[in-house]
Amino acid sequence: MQFGLDVGTYGALATRTHILALAEFAEHYQFASVWLADHIVFPREIQSRYPYSPSGAFPVDPDQQLLEPLATMGVLVGATRRVRIGTAVLVMPYRHPLLLAKMLTTLDQLSGGRIVLGAGVGWLEEEFAALDTAPFASRGRVTDEYLDFFKRACAGGTIESDGEFYQLAPAALVPGSVQRPHIPVMIGGTTNVALRRVARIGDGWLSVAVPMAAMPDRLAVLERACDAGSRDWRELALHHKLFINIGERRESVHGGREPGTGSLAEVQDDVARLAELGFSHVIVRYIGNDAALQQDQLLTFVNEVMPLFAHGAKHA
Repeated sequence: MQFGLDVGTYGALATRTHILALAEFAEHYQFASVWLADHIVFPREIQSRYPYSPSGAFPVDPDQQLLEPLATMGVLVGATRRVRIGTAVLVMPYRHPLLLAKMLTTLDQLSGGRIVLGAGVGWLEEEFAALDTAPFASRGRVTDEYLDFFKRACAGGTIESDGEFYQLAPAALVPGSVQRPHIPVMIGGTTNVALRRVARIGDGWLSVAVPMAAMPDRLAVLERACDAGSRDWRELALHHKLFINIGERRESVHGGREPGTGSLAEVQDDVARLAELGFSHVIVRYIGNDAALQQDQLLTFVNEVMPLFAHGAKHA
């Protein structure tokens, strides 16, 4: 089991000082990776249902700080030497596919091959409108097309596109990515459609907000999708993003306890269950506005959870 740390690109702690401190924390305490979520702007009027809270309301003050993740990745590339740097997840339709491919391959070059693309279709329709993207209803097809283009762009050389949403006459894109055949692509999402996308074009699945009781069913859907495409599902990397709040129980949108919350023993059991189910990477994030409380939570996780699953984790 490997562990990643979400450094947070929005909220009161989304500051240069704090994000750099978390990156240093991740390197020091032997996290394998750091991760960033993706929003660009918070519309003041949101009717879209947030899929990860019981009420459906987006739990973020729009006046809090919000940093763009790719720009933040560039800073993290220079501030770290060892950890991989990933998006959990990048909303593919938000950005022009050629510019996105060039930015990510550049980051892969400058980091020495440490970039991971966690990719998703997005949920916030008002943000799609603000960015003047392809139609919200088409975001699944857009994501598939952009990911195909991205993988081809990683090879470097001449690239072209005659897609439904993007056309490009032959053009030079040099260099490609350090990692071959392409930067790893982790597909986010929990629906059957998302899991079929994982089986069809992903290097792995990046799950979030899935109840432990529902995880075997989601994995069974993924396995069947792989079988239907004659792909060995055991080749997929399984990552899970776990929002931790050790010592405080939170209710899940699906009912019952939110994984990552509750007693220390319950959180340890959550990670153990993920390991039993075949997950190789757990990404943790403590959401809150108090840096000291976040530090305490992360140190508890480092000292009381990681040593049970990760050889060589350092103790505070």
